[in-house]
Amino acid sequence: MGYINFFKDKSFAIQNCDKSFSRKTTFIYHKRIHTGEKPYTCLECGKSFGRNSSLMQHKRTHTGEKPYQCLVCGKSFSGSSDLMYHKRIHTGERPYKCPECGKRFSRRSRLTAHKRKHTGQKPYICLVCGRRFSQSGHLTSHKRTHTGEKPFACLKCGRKFSRRSSLVIHVRIHTGESPYKCTECGKGFRQRTTYIYHRRIHTGEKPFKCLECGKNFRRNCHLKKHKRMHTGKKLYQR
Repeated sequence: MGYINFFKDKSFAIQNCDKSFSRKTTFIYHKRIHTGEKPYTCLECGKSFGRNSSLMQHKRTHTGEKPYQCLVCGKSFSGSSDLMYHKRIHTGERPYKCPECGKRFSRRSRLTAHKRKHTGQKPYICLVCGRRFSQSGHLTSHKRTHTGEKPFACLKCGRKFSRRSSLVIHVRIHTGESPYKCTECGKGFRQRTTYIYHRRIHTGEKPFKCLECGKNFRRNCHLKKHKRMHTGKKLYQR
């Protein structure tokens, strides 16, 4: 993995990556995403991390320590950044805007991943099957389809998941938590995607268009199902 060091403006950049950094330490952390280097290992479970701070936060999953609490709803978190992102659910704050389409995000990482939809960039490749991904997290989750690994377990019922996000959504079945509230009708949702689909009922937005006949749909899965009418392809047929 090659990199360029621009000493004149104190900028550090990686070849074939659109990100650059003013601090060498931040550059080193980011570079590990590409190289896969994870020098910090948890002595409890053997999991490794690219940053020491990430290891410290991970250790709290073993101890159960959650020192950061939301003053609005009382929910606690193991990391300060997790609390910061959570608070934006209550405030609706989305400070990161896509310059291409105007879509806004609560996390910088989500904006970075979204921008790759416009560029088509997929820098993360699976060494087993060759499939490429726009996000490192998607590659990590994909690898588990090959290994069968499900490291995220529900403490309530024991069910295991390959993705942390799937566990978070599942836990809400036990807690009854529905953090995504529709301001139009007050209905609550456990998943952000379900909330977004619901909002389109009120707004009438149908962003997925059939290029064959021009019909629009609220969900991409509905568009895919509709397209089979034109192709004659049956449901679940490969």
